[in-house]
Amino acid sequence: MVAAVGMFTLMDAIAKYLAHWYPVPGIVWARYVSNVALLLAWFAARGELRRLRTVRPGIQFARGLLLAGATLFYFTSLSVLPLADAAAIAFVLPLFIAALAAPMLKERLDAPRLLAIMAGFAGALIIVRPGSATFTLYALLPMAMALCNALYQILTRKVAGVEHPLTSLIWGAIVGAVLMSAVVPFDWKTPDEALHWALLGVLGVLASIGHYLLIRAYDYAPATLLAPYTYSGLVWAMLLGLAVFGNFPDGWSLMGMAVIVASGLFLANRQRLTVRRG
Repeated sequence: MVAAVGMFTLMDAIAKYLAHWYPVPGIVWARYVSNVALLLAWFAARGELRRLRTVRPGIQFARGLLLAGATLFYFTSLSVLPLADAAAIAFVLPLFIAALAAPMLKERLDAPRLLAIMAGFAGALIIVRPGSATFTLYALLPMAMALCNALYQILTRKVAGVEHPLTSLIWGAIVGAVLMSAVVPFDWKTPDEALHWALLGVLGVLASIGHYLLIRAYDYAPATLLAPYTYSGLVWAMLLGLAVFGNFPDGWSLMGMAVIVASGLFLANRQRLTVRRG
């Protein structure tokens, strides 16, 4: 899980770097197209092309749409925000999942969980500081990403017992590639350096490796055990932000990160206890 989160954070850092020169839709398109190409080659090598068949095309399309939207929102935010700040705001994702699971999955939302969700969103507000000079509409995009991602994960749960995980994996990439292929002709800039072409391809490689490591992690341990390790992404984001872009969170951002992580860990522990009692 730690390695998977590291792959995703490195992908985000490359996207932020490329956004200095190229429109974000083209970067998102490259991420999905190269991801699909690699997955199809891997499926073919394993004799798993039958996994392309889906019995829930409507849900799979919705999942792909949400995932593509999440990537577009987040990469756009990275064109302006420091990597660690964007990553921290995006970690309201577990809070959105906990809030939406009650009406959509009929899961119980008790008072402690509700308070933890409210505290986590307060932590995000500490980072973006509405009314201050640091607050822009870009600061809301990681939250939009988290909302899309939460809906994506809830729909993934809905098909978990029906679709094979590899089917859901490839369909998320296919839908994203098709949708962005329809958008990218209107906002494309051809890279003029070999390094930039290589980095666009690396985005798909990192996405593929990251998702594979994520699947393998869930093969070995339940989600409730792995959830706290997703917060290692903040460490990756701070290290990469400092090393590549020379940015490090200020005191307010660090405080907001601590609040978000604490609320997320509380929710994860609460869920672990609920599963254990069940």
